[in-house]
Amino acid sequence: MDQIESYIGILYRIYSYMIIIYVLMSWLPSVRESFVGELLGKLVEPYLRPFRRLIPPIGGMLDISPIVAYFALGFVAQGLIAVLRFLF
Repeated sequence: MDQIESYIGILYRIYSYMIIIYVLMSWLPSVRESFVGELLGKLVEPYLRPFRRLIPPIGGMLDISPIVAYFALGFVAQGLIAVLRFLF
C-alpha cells in the first residue's frame, strides 16, 4: 500500500516538474522548438488543453491555466491516495 502511494507521489512530482519546465520554456521560444521542448509539449499539452479551453488568458496575454492545472493535478494525486487508503 505504501509503495503504491509512493509511486503516485513520484509520478505527481515528475509530471508537475514537467509542467513547470514547459511553462518556463514558453519564455524562450527557441528552447520550445528543440527536441526536449517538443517532447515536453507532446506530454504536457494534452493535459493543459482542457484547462486552456475553460480559462481564457487574462488581458489576452497572461495564461493562468497551467497554474490551475498544477493544483488540479495535486488534488487528483491526493484524491487517489485517499481512495486507496479508504479501500485498503
